[in-house]
Formats: sequence, structure tokens, C-alpha cells
Amino acid sequence: MSTTMTKEMLVKAIKPMDDLAIATDMLLSAKSAVRTYAIALTETATPRVRKVLKAQLDTAIDTHQKIADYMIKNEMYHPYNIDEQVEHDLEKSDTALKLANSN
Repeated sequence: MSTTMTKEMLVKAIKPMDDLAIATDMLLSAKSAVRTYAIALTETATPRVRKVLKAQLDTAIDTHQKIADYMIKNEMYHPYNIDEQVEHDLEKSDTALKLANSN
């Protein structure tokens, strides 16, 4: 296989994985924000601070939902079908291994 072909394969394989990596990172960050705001909300005693934290929690939940919906729509995430999700994860792992072994 020529070097040019390997680079083309790499570009084709990496592009969708970039989108997946970004979306996954955003989803995990949103989940973390939900947990953090929920904990902070239970620890505060000030009604005014509680109101602000509740608003932030609602925003974090909405953000998480939007990211999850995007990932589901683009077949990056299969939360309602474990078999599909496992197959998806295995395909991505195989692609990563092929890329690592092609060097």
C-alpha cells in the first residue's frame, strides 16, 4: 500500500471519529455538570443561591439532552439498544486498531 493511500485512509477514518470524540466529550461534560449542580444544590442553604443553581442545573440538563439527541440522530450513540451500542463501540475500536497497526 502506498503512503498516499494510507494518508487518505487515515483522513477518511479520523474525520467521523473527530465528530464522535467531540460529541462524546461534550456529553460527558454535560453529565458532569448535572451531577455537580445537583450536589451543590443540595448543599446550599441560601434560597437565592439555590435559585441560581437550580437554573444552572436546568440548563445543564437541557444541554445534555440536546447533545444526546444529536448523537442519537447521527448514530453516534445508541442508548436504547445495548446490542447496537456494543457493535458501534467495537467498530470504532477496530478502526482505531487498524489505524495504529498501519504505521
